[in-house]
Amino acid sequence: MGIFDKGVQKTRRSFFERISRAVVGKSKVDDDVLDAIEEALIATDMGVDTTLKIIDNLEERVSRDKYVSFDELVSLLRDEISDLLDVSGDSGDESLEPFDFSRKPYVVMVVGVNGVGKTTTIGKLASKYRSLGKKVVLGAADTFRAAAVEQLSIWAERAGVDIVKQEMGSDPASVAYDTVRSAVAKDADLVLIDTAGRLHNRVDLMNELTKIRNVMRKVVPDAPHEVLLVLDGSTGQNAFHQAKEFSRATDVTSLAVTKLDGTAKGGVVIGIVDQFKIPIKFVGIGEGIDDLKVFDKKEFVGSLFSREDLGI
Repeated sequence: MGIFDKGVQKTRRSFFERISRAVVGKSKVDDDVLDAIEEALIATDMGVDTTLKIIDNLEERVSRDKYVSFDELVSLLRDEISDLLDVSGDSGDESLEPFDFSRKPYVVMVVGVNGVGKTTTIGKLASKYRSLGKKVVLGAADTFRAAAVEQLSIWAERAGVDIVKQEMGSDPASVAYDTVRSAVAKDADLVLIDTAGRLHNRVDLMNELTKIRNVMRKVVPDAPHEVLLVLDGSTGQNAFHQAKEFSRATDVTSLAVTKLDGTAKGGVVIGIVDQFKIPIKFVGIGEGIDDLKVFDKKEFVGSLFSREDLGI
């Protein structure tokens, strides 16, 4: 089994059941088949624009040969989705490191609304890189929720990494500044800055994130090196909305998509990458500390189109 099989199982099953019903008994790909494929893609929450792009490309490719078998159709869909995930900066391979540790400390500002698994993602990243021998420092800059600071502190202790925090209500930029300064003093490899998950006022969010950027650059001139947006894959179109709003508020450079294992709407991953041209670097496929995986496009697409356990 591929590493993403658990994460996309529900999406894969729903998708293939719809596709197989559409083509059974058919000798060619007609409008009914294309309509059924369109319905199946939208059902995975891939989004209308991305779905129509795939359908248009399929129409063009099958127009030259009206007879397309189920296997050929699946192969065409696989190629289309693989192409959509191929954006600039995509890690593309599990063996490639998503972070550039030639820049030390490598500073990552983590953004996302409350409830998407942002703090948990930071904790799992800290554990992952600590186990790889990296010196990690966490910054608890979500000072508007006491629970966020407490949760990050628990993760820091669990992962065996340092954390910088202040009192609830403190200036988030001050926490970020102290964190980066501490990381430099300790010769740390990786800095993960947790930020407040508020989206009710884009101007406030933009101002806060800009201030955090500016104060960190007083210590590390090119910080942050990464702005990682955490999205909950099970929320479907809400994830699209969050990606749009955070992209407007700050320069999001990469994505971490959580909770894919609990949803049949994993197509949201493909739609967001296609629409925003932001590469996915990590995918959460379970609750375990090791269930945050480096995103491998080939492995992900392979798992999405695997039919070993579907009887199709």
